[in-house]
Amino acid sequence: MAEPLKHLIGQETARDTADAVSRVWPDFDKGAFLADVLPRIEAHELMQRGQLIADALAIHMPRDFPKAAAVLAACLPQESRDGLTGWALLSFNQFISAQGVGHLGTALDLLKALTPHFTAEFGIRRLIHECQDEALAIIGRWVVDPNHHVRRLASEGTRPRLPWAMRLPSLVRDPTPILPILEALIDDEEDYVRRSVANSLNDIAKDHPDLVADFVARHAPGASRNRLWLLKHASRTLVKKGHAKALANFGYAPLADVTATLVLANDHIGFPGELSFEVRLSNDSTEPRTVLVDYAIHHQKKDGSLSPKVFKGRSLTLAPTQTATISLRHAFRPITTRVYHAGDHRLEILLNGVSVADADFDLAMDASTCT
Repeated sequence: MAEPLKHLIGQETARDTADAVSRVWPDFDKGAFLADVLPRIEAHELMQRGQLIADALAIHMPRDFPKAAAVLAACLPQESRDGLTGWALLSFNQFISAQGVGHLGTALDLLKALTPHFTAEFGIRRLIHECQDEALAIIGRWVVDPNHHVRRLASEGTRPRLPWAMRLPSLVRDPTPILPILEALIDDEEDYVRRSVANSLNDIAKDHPDLVADFVARHAPGASRNRLWLLKHASRTLVKKGHAKALANFGYAPLADVTATLVLANDHIGFPGELSFEVRLSNDSTEPRTVLVDYAIHHQKKDGSLSPKVFKGRSLTLAPTQTATISLRHAFRPITTRVYHAGDHRLEILLNGVSVADADFDLAMDASTCT
């Protein structure tokens, strides 16, 4: 069994933090700090463990943030000596987030120095939320920094919907202020940075699909292989949802001259079980057609309504007048992210994002799994 994530931070982390701070600031009351942290840390989960250490630092560090920031900066690895790295720096993020508001330049400089040793994306969020224009003006200059961790922080830290971190509601509503950052990094030499740009655009697409589809359309012509991968990855949510322009950006235009026939192997499925089906395609035109075949399962909900979820099928090119048959299977098995309910379900076939065929089937649950 995998080790629980919370064990990434523990009593040893608190002791390492106390030792590091003591070395650079002799006035630090190491004993009082540890007395505040050690008896309580095991009762918490990962992020709360970091916050406990951060809260104790706030009590025992200088009240003046620039002075405290200088102490924390001196705890980081230097050319001449080792320092704190990894998950021990989560609490530094949390300290800076809480104490650095009102000292934007100092706080961002510290996060910039920290990020090569552990991500600073957790600490930067509140600063952006509180002082968006001023923060983005500074962060925007990081896109040319020689350190790729700093460049990645410019894109990752500004993601509107960054997992595990506070959401940035202003950028969820209007992401245009971060588009110059993403454009500047779209051809970054590091895959680590480009992947972050793609993820940020995918975040934006959840609230502003047309904006991201237009962004991709502007940057796709003449795109290098790396840029094309980034644009496709940025469009993954849009493509999965069948967004017409997003599909057209990658050659999947609506198809008026390709027909599809859906054939179910069985319209009664036991749980756990498998739905097998075929999609028979026919290109009725005199031109080749590129076809993206996806399917949606409309799951039965507790109230009897249906809720669709799109799954990826496959892509193929049909020659003029060519016919082809695709065989697909969908497994129904216990998973933690879905509760299955017995009753009518629907299978829907999508060609280049457009619904072209559907069929109903019944899912039967045994007594131990039916809800």
